[in-house]
Amino acid sequence: MYDVFTRTWWRENATGTWPNGLEPCPGKRRYHARGVSEEEALVMCKAWNATHKPGRLSRKMEYEKA
Repeated sequence: MYDVFTRTWWRENATGTWPNGLEPCPGKRRYHARGVSEEEALVMCKAWNATHKPGRLSRKMEYEKA
């Protein structure tokens, strides 16, 4: 069983100490589904990532073992 979530991979850093004003920082997980099969999780992630631009903070859908 797997849990499916989105999160960002960067955060704004206004101090100028990081290139492009972005600092690496895995964000809080926001769950979309829990307890699904790996095949279902993979389909969900591919579909979501194909229809949502990651944007400046690189928000993407992922999954992890429950």
